[in-house]
Amino acid sequence: MTTNEYEPQALYIRTRARATSTIKGLLQRVINYGRLIRFSHTVFALPFALASATLAWSTHPVTLRTLLWILVAMVGARSAAMGFNRLADKKLDALNPRTRGWEMPQEKVKVWEAVLLTAVASLLFIYAAYQLNPLCFILSPLALAVIFFYSLTKRFTWASHLFLGLALSLAPMGAWLAVTGTPQHPTDLLTPFFLSLAVLFWLAGFDTIYSLQDYDFDRSHGLHSIPVRFGVVWGLRLSSLFHLLTVLFLVLVGLSARLEAIYWVGMAVVSGILVWEHRLVRPDDLSRINRAFFDFNAYVSVGYFFTTLGDILWGK
Repeated sequence: MTTNEYEPQALYIRTRARATSTIKGLLQRVINYGRLIRFSHTVFALPFALASATLAWSTHPVTLRTLLWILVAMVGARSAAMGFNRLADKKLDALNPRTRGWEMPQEKVKVWEAVLLTAVASLLFIYAAYQLNPLCFILSPLALAVIFFYSLTKRFTWASHLFLGLALSLAPMGAWLAVTGTPQHPTDLLTPFFLSLAVLFWLAGFDTIYSLQDYDFDRSHGLHSIPVRFGVVWGLRLSSLFHLLTVLFLVLVGLSARLEAIYWVGMAVVSGILVWEHRLVRPDDLSRINRAFFDFNAYVSVGYFFTTLGDILWGK
């Protein structure tokens, strides 16, 4: 075979290699973006938003279109919040031994890319809110302001965990309004209000546990948290109190929505998981924080959604 006969085959091999390299590069970039915004952590807020939509379904019709735009709004809001958080904490993350290997400190994601991602995700959230109803659209900039503000709070208040809880508590209230529209009376918001408070204290409780990993770093860099302000022992006690309040407000959700046996059985399981979570982490043993943070709280959120859905379906 002559040299000329080899050229088409060689060109094909080079072209295929370049195409493969380009695809791998794009996939890696998508993975980096997903890691930047911790997309897997959507499992925390999304099930509570869906549970709220399910509760609203008992008195209002829920269409597939509404569910679709709720999902888009959730992805947009959370991506925007995490993108802003990574930008706000870029310098701190580069100094913290736990986070210095993350995407922005390692420059796997550039600052301009994070800015663009945050802007696009914010616009996506606002557009999804517009597609849902006028009230959601009007409130969407306020919701973004709240979820962005959280990223700044650890610089000046130990209550930053509660601000994070407030940010995520907007999910069930927003999903409820997406289904029901403008409330006719304040009592119409009683059930989502209780659910939002449950999410607020649930998130604040496990974020307090999670922040124990950065106790020494936060103290040395003047950052604020409940463990830094009150100590590790009292931090864990306050986390337990927050989760006790979570259970209380979930009980009030069940009473206000007049839910039945499936809900209360699920509530017992959720309560048991929260108790187990606190048994995993002790002042003298913080080695299982990550398991308590991700696994157990994923069980709580997903389990609560399916419990609520099962009860509503059973009653229909």
